Formats: sequence, structure tokens, C-alpha cells
Amino acid sequence: MAKKGNTQSWSPTNSTRHHTTDVPTTGPKRDPNSGTYDTTQGQETAVLVAVPDKRQPEAQTREYLDELEFLAETAGARVTKRFIQRLDKPDVRTFVGEGKLAEIKAYVQHTRTSMVIFDDELSPSQLRNLEAELKIKIVDRSLLIIDIFARRAKSATARTQVELAQYQYLLPRLTGLWSHLDKQRGGGVSQRGPGETEIETDRRVVRERIDFLKEKLKDFDKQSHTQRKSRGGVLRVALVGYTNVGKSTLMNLLSRSDVFAENKLFATVDSTVRKVVLDNTPFLLSDTVGFIRKLPTRLIESFKSTLDEIREADLLVHVVDISHQSFEEHIAVVNDTLKDIQAADKPMLLVFNKIDQYELDSAALHQETFEGMNPDEDETPRPTLAQLQATYMARMHDPVIFISAQERQNIEELRALLVRHVSALHAKRYPNQVSGDFE
Repeated sequence: MAKKGNTQSWSPTNSTRHHTTDVPTTGPKRDPNSGTYDTTQGQETAVLVAVPDKRQPEAQTREYLDELEFLAETAGARVTKRFIQRLDKPDVRTFVGEGKLAEIKAYVQHTRTSMVIFDDELSPSQLRNLEAELKIKIVDRSLLIIDIFARRAKSATARTQVELAQYQYLLPRLTGLWSHLDKQRGGGVSQRGPGETEIETDRRVVRERIDFLKEKLKDFDKQSHTQRKSRGGVLRVALVGYTNVGKSTLMNLLSRSDVFAENKLFATVDSTVRKVVLDNTPFLLSDTVGFIRKLPTRLIESFKSTLDEIREADLLVHVVDISHQSFEEHIAVVNDTLKDIQAADKPMLLVFNKIDQYELDSAALHQETFEGMNPDEDETPRPTLAQLQATYMARMHDPVIFISAQERQNIEELRALLVRHVSALHAKRYPNQVSGDFE
């Protein structure tokens, strides 16, 4: 992504915010003319920093950092160390306390670490203060996720959505990004006053680009809306869920298509729609972008047209990675995000995937009953799949199914469940139309 007078790159391995430093690093070399980094020098190294609340359980803190490390690896960085500081609230100036900041600085200087990644969104002043102190690249969670979206976006719509999110992230952080910004234009012969500062010029350019991208997305929205209207008379089913739960693999199974699937976060950014006919029951199945905790609001706003596939769906299939220790929290994150986009009131099927990867604690094998799960207590053993199924079948009004898309376990049962629900919705929505009618 480029801006007049400055070459911008949004990868954490090519951050927009750089300062010169006397500390040698093993990361990419900086071009003093353009201010960008040559990423051909090899994989960058990163340290992770988290400032959890003092009441947050240790297991949850580890889980959050595991996810952040997975994000960093997806973006191409290798994590070498984690720093954790428990505070009532983050430090206003540098997010971490002075002592922890000194510890981080000593480590990055000794190991020549390339960047520091924070598990929260940093304010513009915190970014500036941290870069001034550590003299290496500082990446917060929002920028890391936006970068991964930029890498994954393939369609013109998705690329435009990501670019808008990038510029919206950049705008409040322009101050101090480039050394030339303290210079001024104008003030010469036949011109009065000091002229317009370059920081004001850069902000104006960014705002103009944001306005342009928003107008461009409106055109894409109109096209998408027209396409969705042309599908009238056909039920729409959308796969939703936390990122990396196997939605694309399931999409390929149900639709016999070849949607890209990979064991990395946000493998799917572009929304994909396929025609599916099961037992003479037709419907349109869409694979949508995965959700994640602390998903940047600007990304949700930018991906409005993509999320419309969820808003306008007749049935949601909520896919959950049952093998993940925090699957219940993932369910809550997805449900909260669906509320944010006004899609929480839709009919929904809960599909627990990856039963082949479910690992059972040995202590659970000796339990005859399962009274509940408390993710805050490390000593609580995991229940068996049979116990989980009985628990969720008892709690949920709609049927719940446990499958393995990778190993194709219980896929026929899932197909039968989909047919039953789609047929019922079709009869209710289009009482005068035969469900097999499909152009």
C-alpha cells in the first residue's frame, strides 16, 4: 500500500513505524531512502507481551499467548520469548511498567530481536513511546490481524476492505512516523504564513484515500446485493465460527468444491458461495471469514459486504473446534460477534468438529458423571465426548452433532440434519414452491 512521498508496507516484517537504531538486528535491512525493509533477509524473530488482569487465570493467560503466537507464525514471524506482567490496568505511557520495559529492552538488545508484539491494541502515544525506548518495531494485535488479512485477501473486494482497515489504523498514528514530518511547506516568496505542515498534508491524503475506498466499497456492496437478490427462492446457509475450526474443509466436503483450507488462522478471508443439493434439496452454502477474540472493529466495519452473507443467510451452521481447550469461550466470542453484526437471532446448528483430535485427560476416564466445566480451574478434568454430547444435547433446543471433517466422521448424519432443517425452512419461507425447484 503506497502513499504519496512514502512507501508503506503493512507486514509486521515491514512495519510502517521505524526508527534508526545503533542496536544491530538479525531482521531485514532498512533502506534509509524509502524507510522500508528488505524482507528477503530471512525470518524475523519476535517476543510477545501480555498485560492480563490480576484475576485472569494462569491457564487462560497461556491460552491467549498461544493464540497470539499462532497469529505471529501465520504472519511469518518466529516467537522466541513471552513476557507477562499482571497489572490492574495497563500503563498509560508504555502499556507495561518501567521494570518490565527494562527487562524487555535488555532481552531484545541481547538477542537482536526484530520486533515486539503486544496482545492488545496500543494507543498512538504508547506506540511512539515504546518505539523510542526499544528502538525496534512494535506491533499490536490489531495490526497483526490486519496484516494477516492483507496476506490472505484475494478478491478485489477483500483487498479494498483490508486497505480501508489499514488506512483507518494508520490515520491516528501518523505523528512521528517519518522524520520529514517536522518540516513545513510554503512560507516562501508570495506566500504568507508558515504554510501547511507535512503531517497535515499526509492526514489529508489518508482521509481522501479512506473516502475513495468507502465509495469503492459501496459499489461492491451494490454488486453483491444484486447477486444475492438474484438468488431469490433459494435458501442460504452460512458457515460461521472461530478462525481455524475447519469451516473450509467442511465446505469442500458438503459442496464437493476446492475452497482453500489450511491449518493457519484466517485461511479464508474472501466469502465463497457454492450450490449444494442434498437429497434433491438445493441451497446455497457460503464459507465466511472466521472470528477471533479482540477482532479489530475497523475490520468488522470494512468487511460489511462480506458479513452480509451472514446477515442475509436463512440458516447459520456454527462450526466449533471441540479439540480446543477453550472451545466454550470461542462459542461465546462468535455469538457476541454475531450480535454485533445483528445476526444472532437466526436459526443455527451447532457442529462440533475435530472429534478425532479430542484429547481426554486421564482423570476424566474415572469419572462417571459430568456436572459442568470450569475453564478457570486447571485441575478440572476434561469430560469424555459422550459426556459432552449428553450435556449439550440436554442444554440446546436444536440438535447438536459431533463430526470430524478431516476424517469424514458423521458427515452423512450432518448432511441429513442439514436437509431436514433446510427443507423445513424452505417450506416455511416458500410454501407454494417445491423445494427441488432450482435453476
